[in-house]
Amino acid sequence: MNTKLFDHYLLANIKFLDIKLINIEDFSQLVLRFGFNLLVTFIVVFLIYAKNSRRKDFYFSYFAISTTIFTLCFLLESVKLELGFALGLFAIFGIIRYRTDTIPIKEMTYLFVIIGISVINALSNKKVSYLELFFTNVAIIATMWILEKILLLKQEVALNITYEKIENIHLLNKESLLKDIENRTGIKVKRIEIQEINFLRDIAKIRIFHDVNELNGKKTISKE
Repeated sequence: MNTKLFDHYLLANIKFLDIKLINIEDFSQLVLRFGFNLLVTFIVVFLIYAKNSRRKDFYFSYFAISTTIFTLCFLLESVKLELGFALGLFAIFGIIRYRTDTIPIKEMTYLFVIIGISVINALSNKKVSYLELFFTNVAIIATMWILEKILLLKQEVALNITYEKIENIHLLNKESLLKDIENRTGIKVKRIEIQEINFLRDIAKIRIFHDVNELNGKKTISKE
């Protein structure tokens, strides 16, 4: 037993270039918190977001950002940084933006949630008990589930289309217009707005509104 304690003490005090080779306590905390954060991220992204949105193009970003933010916050927590350096570091993150297509509001919200979860799990100190940390994560998961299952069912999504059957734009042909759009798209249209009519080209720009889940797993058409 004494030999094991001695080996443990020796291993914990081995240094290379004045840096400990291993800090068992901190390493255990890192592994435990990382696994817990990854589990919570998986629940939010795969079991809540993916099951309702059925989109896979944000999987990589959510998991990559969660892992990076968590490890960054966890490792920097134990480093004493100058205030100016810290503010400059977060200013860099503040000006970074994706240069691809505009990210939808819902996906941006999930991105913020993922970042928040990672920061909470990484920076919670000894004053925060494991029960409090567990409750916080469960509360976030439960809130997201409630928003998806209850409130989001009533949310509308707008889709802009270019329509060529100009004769259906007439107010008296509203039913024919709705039926034609639904037959072409397979979407149950709740209401429409005519934004622009071009009689020279016999086309009209129309905005249709449908339930948020109507396009899940389907391709968008003539979207501007």
